[in-house]
Amino acid sequence: MGIEFRSGRRSNLAHARLARDAARAAVPPGKPEIAQTTDVSLGFSLEESLAEFRELAASAGASVVGEFSQRRDKPDPATLIGKGKLQEIAGAAASAHADVVLFDHDLSPSQQRNIEKEVSVRVIDRTQLILDIFAKHARTREGQLQVELAQLEYLLPRLTGRGIEMSQLGGGIGTRGPGETQLETDRRKIARRMRHIKDQVEEVRRVRSQQRQRRESVPVATVALVGYTNAGKSTLFNAMTQAGVLASSKMFATLDPTIRGVTLPSKKKVLLSDTVGFIRNLPHSLVTAFRATLEEVQRAALILHVSDAYAPGYVAAEQKVQVERVLRELEAQNKPVLQVMNKIDLLTPEQRVSLKKDGAIVHVSALKGTGLDDLIQKIDALLTEDPLVRIKLRIPQSEGKLLAQIEAKTNILSRAFHGDEVHLEVQGPQSYLRGLERFAAVAVKRKSTGVRARSQ
Repeated sequence: MGIEFRSGRRSNLAHARLARDAARAAVPPGKPEIAQTTDVSLGFSLEESLAEFRELAASAGASVVGEFSQRRDKPDPATLIGKGKLQEIAGAAASAHADVVLFDHDLSPSQQRNIEKEVSVRVIDRTQLILDIFAKHARTREGQLQVELAQLEYLLPRLTGRGIEMSQLGGGIGTRGPGETQLETDRRKIARRMRHIKDQVEEVRRVRSQQRQRRESVPVATVALVGYTNAGKSTLFNAMTQAGVLASSKMFATLDPTIRGVTLPSKKKVLLSDTVGFIRNLPHSLVTAFRATLEEVQRAALILHVSDAYAPGYVAAEQKVQVERVLRELEAQNKPVLQVMNKIDLLTPEQRVSLKKDGAIVHVSALKGTGLDDLIQKIDALLTEDPLVRIKLRIPQSEGKLLAQIEAKTNILSRAFHGDEVHLEVQGPQSYLRGLERFAAVAVKRKSTGVRARSQ
């Protein structure tokens, strides 16, 4: 169901009807139906909103067969949608024996309870669905703790009215209870569990901080991959690092952070960090809960903003806005950014020719490996940490191990043999060449790249 408020952008209802028919046709016989509702975000048409929410439902393991839409002047404070439409959904859910009704909109606790009373099945809003997907995909202990914390924060205000087992205190003689309702007991248990999880997450942050301090003692820059969910970040990460992390077309397939080292053409080493994908209306509780994971974005020397080049222009623009919104929430909006347009292998030859040539944009196909050399060269040019220097060295030929190390860690510009010495002119990271100054024939010179990064 697409909910369009007249203060927002108008959508094409014909597109929604086509999306609904396509969804119904795609569901195998005998699968449980789910009456689905969706809200229209500014910048997203009804069709895009439905398509995205359908992917979320699929990532959660659901089969979507029914969709409804409604245009209203403003949301109903009690049920969000109109009473007539709610009765229509209740009838469809009953006839299809639906297990759950999904809303692509955040519901207040009272709205959720009122809708459940009417439709007589479980109701899940957008935030709860995303939390469920996160819980399904979290693999590490850290990720599981962060998801559980976000789930408990979501559940706490929604305890009222859940279950007939919750006692209530009465008034007058003979009606006073034991002094604490079941609701209050549950709240105390949840609050205690949340404090315990926060302590554990804080311990994770402390360990990460120690690890980061050890990394920062050596000038190795971190490059963070960010982008809208399903933009191909993990596929690009694998192509650049051969890490073999899970790359899936399902939304939020990557939750647990992965960091791998990459050697650039200049022989500088950087750390590449894969992060969770962003999405419109990403629940604030998730951004807060995953702050320990997303600290890699805050500390990154360079952010690679990965986008889907195959997405329609207006969709890509809206997705970019959503990613930038989360970056602002992480206080990382002023970081140097390199825009990476992925999935160009899906474009026609004519579309590839018309791609915008811009020093701040790189076009790649992570799946096919197209454009990766250009991307790595751009990363090398944009990073200012551990600058490149050029130095002339005189190394005794007896230092075979050192000569092999120099060849592996620097670019050799010239080589000549004089007696029992090898005269080299090399270019490489300052942090490494500083340790070879005892062999230097001339003073160290810093090389200027002449390239500056664009900031968002």
